[in-house]
Amino acid sequence: MLRPNWWLMWAAVSFLPHNGRVLAAELPRIEQVGLVAPNVIGLTITAGHVEYGRQIPYVKQAGDVVVDAEMHRFVRRGDKIIGTLVGKNADLLCTMDVVVGDRFDTKWADQRNSYSVISTNDPNYATPQKPKTVYRKSKPSDLAMIGQYKFDSPTENVVYLEMPTPLTSGKSYEISFPNSGLPLQKFAFDPTRVRSEAVHVSQVGFRPDDPAKVAFLSCWLGNGGGLKYEDRLPFTVFDEATGKAVFEGLTVLSKAATDKTEDAYKKNYNGTDVYEMDFTALTQPGKYRVSVRTVGCSYPFEIADDAWRKAFVVAARGFYHQRSGIAIGEPYTTYKRPRSFHPDDGLKVYASTTPIMDTGNGLNQKDSNFGNLVKGRTDQIVTNAWGGYMDAGDWDRRIQHLKSTSLLLELAELFPDYFGVLSLNIPESGNGLPDIVNEALFNLDFFRRLQTPEGGIRGGIESSEHPRRGEASFQESLTVLTYAPDILSSYFYAGVAARAARWLAPQHAELADKYRTSALRAMRWAEQDREREEKAYLMAKHPAVSDTRNFAAAELFRLTGEPEWNRLFLATTIFKTADAVPAYHFDSLEQYDGAWVYARTDRPGMDETVKQCCRQALLKGADERAESGKRTGFHWTKHPYGPVVYGALSSPENAVNIVRAHVLTGDPKYLRALVLASQTGAGANPVNMCYTTGVGQKFPRHPLQLDHRITHQPPPPGLTVGGPMDNDNKGLKDPFIGPFAGSVFCPTYTQWPALEAFWDVFWDPMVCEYTVHKPMAGHAYVWGYLAARAPLARRPAEAR
Repeated sequence: MLRPNWWLMWAAVSFLPHNGRVLAAELPRIEQVGLVAPNVIGLTITAGHVEYGRQIPYVKQAGDVVVDAEMHRFVRRGDKIIGTLVGKNADLLCTMDVVVGDRFDTKWADQRNSYSVISTNDPNYATPQKPKTVYRKSKPSDLAMIGQYKFDSPTENVVYLEMPTPLTSGKSYEISFPNSGLPLQKFAFDPTRVRSEAVHVSQVGFRPDDPAKVAFLSCWLGNGGGLKYEDRLPFTVFDEATGKAVFEGLTVLSKAATDKTEDAYKKNYNGTDVYEMDFTALTQPGKYRVSVRTVGCSYPFEIADDAWRKAFVVAARGFYHQRSGIAIGEPYTTYKRPRSFHPDDGLKVYASTTPIMDTGNGLNQKDSNFGNLVKGRTDQIVTNAWGGYMDAGDWDRRIQHLKSTSLLLELAELFPDYFGVLSLNIPESGNGLPDIVNEALFNLDFFRRLQTPEGGIRGGIESSEHPRRGEASFQESLTVLTYAPDILSSYFYAGVAARAARWLAPQHAELADKYRTSALRAMRWAEQDREREEKAYLMAKHPAVSDTRNFAAAELFRLTGEPEWNRLFLATTIFKTADAVPAYHFDSLEQYDGAWVYARTDRPGMDETVKQCCRQALLKGADERAESGKRTGFHWTKHPYGPVVYGALSSPENAVNIVRAHVLTGDPKYLRALVLASQTGAGANPVNMCYTTGVGQKFPRHPLQLDHRITHQPPPPGLTVGGPMDNDNKGLKDPFIGPFAGSVFCPTYTQWPALEAFWDVFWDPMVCEYTVHKPMAGHAYVWGYLAARAPLARRPAEAR
């Protein structure tokens, strides 16, 4: 992941309101007209678009100056930056981006005289009517790097016209825009067909037997604040094909804007009242819309047996699209990328003496991603170091990515029949293993190839800096290094490899033995090296290391039944009493993973009391998450003290324990909580966006994934971005969007409610980037569980 400390080193960063823009004959465009309340019209208006830089042969001219800025190589010609050099030979130039089109005239937009509404069949609008009040929210819709750390942005603007009287269903209206050049807008108000941004529903859809089917009604008017609705407004679910009403109900207040109890920080993340519409009783498969009689309707959604399956396949194929070391393309995907980071193409990977644990990519937050790693560089070349998943928008592969492997294997274990026949259309399809297992092993094998002769596991591969601007992964010109082996990486690998061996053992004994042997070698090396590392590295005593050691011990005991691993688990677990509660560490295991394994193990010599304590701890953790979902307006869930950032609102990754509680108990309350926790990231949110590329009608178009931008392709499907975040937070704000595009916001970005605070702009890693382990791994796991789970009449058998 591109870390904030790198970006904030850009001392010269600035947002340019005029320079670099091509004022072509492109007027702002009206993208959406609809109501958000009976008397409030919402107009979505976009202005400008980005023409991305292109790679061309670099022909040096007299006077060209190469400006080295961090890792980038800007070329200045005269008084202008014309691009950045690309490749080891610096023989390509990636030109700078350009924003094309007129700017949105906010001064004009904020005036009542800029709008006029008339109707031929609504007497209240027989003569042109001006709005009583105009409200607006504006944000960047993309970002262009137009110079040396200089940015420009097109915009998305939603203008709200509070009219003197309500508009009437069945009547036709014309909206004109004096002194603007914008075209006349005609629309007939039909709340069953005219979409309203105030009506939110999952774009994944629902299974007929989902124990919760809900939509939401809410609208934040930007500088107009929250919008209040009447209580118990009628809503209807309509069949998309026939227009027939199939369900009717009344809205219920889910969370008032004044109710600041969504988490332990005593906050409300909505900025407006949120109303819920429950249509759980609707079980007939079909395609539908939810309509609020006086407001409008939602995007269409499906009720179908395969609703979650289709979503899971896209999410799981996101891992394929992140693969390193192979070419990506037909017949497996329309997204194309040449093979990257493979030694057969001349890549050299140098060993570093620094373990990942002692870097910013690991546990040492005082280090950058690169400082200690580069300091430890040697001339030793590590061979056969290829594969794994690219971390995010950039290309490092690190031990945390085994989270995705672990959870994919867990799904395969829980539902062997379901996933045994599910195709992901990947190169290994048809080789005798389920595709979900093949995908898991592709990543695991990368770390197995990095195992040293002594058994230690290197924590991955990283370049000497973040990618150079304009370079694709297959053009990397920076030095590439691999971490020294360490106990953190070796413990995590040992646990996941043991999980793989156990799954493979019944039908693939030879392959299972390979992973079993490798897992034991890694574990024994880590146990032998632990004392040395604890003396050498402060981070060796970090809770994440002890939690990972505990997980590995549990998996090895479950695999082998050997008493030494049982003893180690019992010595390291915190769940020795029924009231034990793990200390909260953001983005760490918290020992729940080890407890989950031990709670489902059946081996001689187990401590049955500890086993029950592990089970109770898992249920307590799940209950906590389920209760959290009841407190939030849109039913997303997290730890009460977890930050609202990076996946909290874009994915149900915080609901993994709820899945496990449902497996352990079959209690329907957990399944309901899980389905509800999955709604926000699937599109039932104020932005009406599913935060996974390729899923739904509206998804991120500009995720921070460098290869698609450089090669001018749509982003590959299956990437779940970090999504909205809380910027009204003293300790954690988006450090990029203010310097990059702060002047286009209305209101200022720190005043946007967290649920609204998503900007699809590429260059903001806090909201537009992702990693394969967070939120992608937990996200795919939850969707996979919802797809594969047995009908409500049956519960999945517990694997032993």
